[in-house]
Amino acid sequence: MNISIFIVEDDPWYSELLEYKLSANPDYTIFKYATGKECINNLYRNPDIITLDYSLPDGTGADFLKKIKTSLPQTEVVIISGQEDVSTAVGLLKNGAFDYIVKDAETSNRLWNTIINIRDKVKLRNEVETLREQIAQRNEAPSSIKGTSPAIKQVFSLIEKACKTNITVSITGETGTGKELVAKAIHAGSDRRKKPFLAINMAAIPKDLIESELFGYEKGAFTGAQSRRIGKFEEANKGTLFLDEVAEIDLSLQTKLLRVLQERELNRLGGNENIKFDVRLLVATHKNLLEEVEKGRFREDLYYRIIGLPIDIPPLRERGTDIVLLAKYFLDDFCKENKLAQKSIAEDAKKKLMSYSFPGNVRELKAVMELAAVLSSENTLGASDISFIAKQKNNLLSLDKDYTLKEIEKMVISQYLKRYDSNVLVVAERLDVSKSKLYSMIKEGEITL
Repeated sequence: MNISIFIVEDDPWYSELLEYKLSANPDYTIFKYATGKECINNLYRNPDIITLDYSLPDGTGADFLKKIKTSLPQTEVVIISGQEDVSTAVGLLKNGAFDYIVKDAETSNRLWNTIINIRDKVKLRNEVETLREQIAQRNEAPSSIKGTSPAIKQVFSLIEKACKTNITVSITGETGTGKELVAKAIHAGSDRRKKPFLAINMAAIPKDLIESELFGYEKGAFTGAQSRRIGKFEEANKGTLFLDEVAEIDLSLQTKLLRVLQERELNRLGGNENIKFDVRLLVATHKNLLEEVEKGRFREDLYYRIIGLPIDIPPLRERGTDIVLLAKYFLDDFCKENKLAQKSIAEDAKKKLMSYSFPGNVRELKAVMELAAVLSSENTLGASDISFIAKQKNNLLSLDKDYTLKEIEKMVISQYLKRYDSNVLVVAERLDVSKSKLYSMIKEGEITL
């Protein structure tokens, strides 16, 4: 069982002594810091144990103990002090310290035994959490994704395989098919389920901000960088990072992403420190990545690095009776959430649902059923209660009124942004306009997300 330990000690000799003693156990990963501030700034590493010198140049152990326990209540803190003060020790123990050790010839041995006790406590806590999860999983559906069609059963099978290893997974499918839901199901079924799951949509972030979002930056790295910021790769350490619309990453950034994935380490913008990370990567796109490679818009070497296990999610129109199953699920869920009487779906309504192509896929079906639940005054939804909003798109503009070309442009773009959930890059592609034009219109307030 690997244990992560912070040694916070301003005396270099004493810090080396403690590290030497604890490093005798290969399962201990040691990080050393000379100030309390350095320790606080690195709490994102989620240490299991912190040995904290009581007298630090930038504050007392009592001050930093409070900050540590506020951020990481399950992290155990061992105070090491040069003075034997009973009242101070009692106060620290009451405020959450696991132990109070006085610096003397036996300090390193006593610390060794204390950490063994903490390790046993952490192991027991993890076993209890695992048992609770196993019990919860037995009482829950195996996945949050619903369906019984052969097409979706194939997806279930691939999700199950993906959960057994840390292989990168590339998820493809039309907009609205549930790519992020598949990513979350893989994370929830993996051995990283207790760690963070972070999702970031490459299409929703301006090109010049993506690098800092992924890799973070140091204070002063650029104008406006007033403090250090941790990027998504570091933030998701030990967990899962989901990059949605990965095909939208600029070619220049693809080169850096490839290097980061190969080396499993990164540099924050404006920094020189090589930061190692352990992240399970999941990616998604509505595009055909191989076609993007052939067109020179996506690096071939990055393609082979991230393709991993491909999972293609079928569009809703190819899932047969799953449409009705999902419709009932969304209807029941909406009624329960809004304290409405439960409603059923009449046969004519089911036929109407089954005959529609659902260009917006599962996301559109959810919106259709929620609207039907609100508009219907009966306990059974009939065909007349089912309205397909997408069919109204041809009536977007009324030619009974005069419009300027600029007004028509704004209305069309706004409608497409609504249809595609404010995904600027997808809208730019659909309308065959530059994404910089759309970002400029948003910035100037001509259109809103």
